[in-house]
Amino acid sequence: MMKQLTAQQKLFVSEYIKTLDGEKALKAAGYKVKNLKTFANELLTKDFIIKEIKLQMKQQINSLNVQKGYVIQKLLQIAEFSLEEEEILDKDGISTGKKKLRDSSAGLKALESLCKYTGLSGSKLEEDYREAKIITISNLDDEKI
Repeated sequence: MMKQLTAQQKLFVSEYIKTLDGEKALKAAGYKVKNLKTFANELLTKDFIIKEIKLQMKQQINSLNVQKGYVIQKLLQIAEFSLEEEEILDKDGISTGKKKLRDSSAGLKALESLCKYTGLSGSKLEEDYREAKIITISNLDDEKI
């Protein structure tokens, strides 16, 4: 069973889809938290939030007859945002000098959707790879050397 979103979480998702800016979406949804960026990143890693984003985007696409280029652009923005590196902070909010990807799971999901949407799905890629023949020295015929 999917977790029920609060009205505020649904509003956050709606605003996030419009701007792809977690901080702006939090403000527009009326959240009052100290660190908007951290809280937005936390929300955007939750499966039920990601599912709601996908659901609302799909509803918009179906109802608006959205152009393919728009969908591709948004998927690219989601992938780029999610795969950006950010500083890892300690419990006091001080940089540890290490970096991590913002949300590799969401980024990979966006890239996967992008591949499906543009026709770069697994079966086509697999066909391309199967057609390539790899020749190594061990399988060359002595007469051809």
